[in-house]
Amino acid sequence: MTRRVVYGLGLLFSLACTAMTIASIMIPRWVSYSPDNHRKISYGLHQHCSSVTGICAPFPKNSDCLKDSYFCSMWKSVGFLISFGVIIELCSLVSFIVVMSGGVQRRSVGWKIVCSLLLFGGIVQCAGMALVAFLFNNDDRFFEGWYLDMSWSLCTASWIILVLTGLGIAASAFYLSEEGGYELIPCNQMESEQDEQLQSRIAGWNDGYQQSRD
Repeated sequence: MTRRVVYGLGLLFSLACTAMTIASIMIPRWVSYSPDNHRKISYGLHQHCSSVTGICAPFPKNSDCLKDSYFCSMWKSVGFLISFGVIIELCSLVSFIVVMSGGVQRRSVGWKIVCSLLLFGGIVQCAGMALVAFLFNNDDRFFEGWYLDMSWSLCTASWIILVLTGLGIAASAFYLSEEGGYELIPCNQMESEQDEQLQSRIAGWNDGYQQSRD
């Protein structure tokens, strides 16, 4: 049985993951170039920034895609995956609220939806993170002095926490004891109790009728 406190902790972790994922999109520091311990160039999912000029420009541009269509398509795929991951995280937050606002029965079965969203969101973000790592290790534009920066680390931490949160909630559903409160009465038990009450009433009526005749 998944308790309310477990869902509460899961909601807090999911909020933190959502904030980290959004920050990784907003901060243009997925891959940076720092040859002398001073960042000069950094790539974000949608921006390219230079500390020399102090200007951030859209990235990748059409001219970049004409020069290297493979890198361009891969980088745009990362942007799509991480943005899609945010949508999944927002859906998971809504599912937390819906499940927690319900009763014991909703909490006892709602973990399946919550965990599915958390694990799916983690997988999507992991795919985006892995694509950036692949490009960093294999593309010729990244040479000595380039490194995976803060936004990549935020995304990595986000999907790991999402997956662990989903697994933790699933484990609580199997191993925690039943939550206190009202329980559903089996239909057979209700029917037998109603039959016994009806029979006792009929017997009482018969006794009263016999006594009135006597």
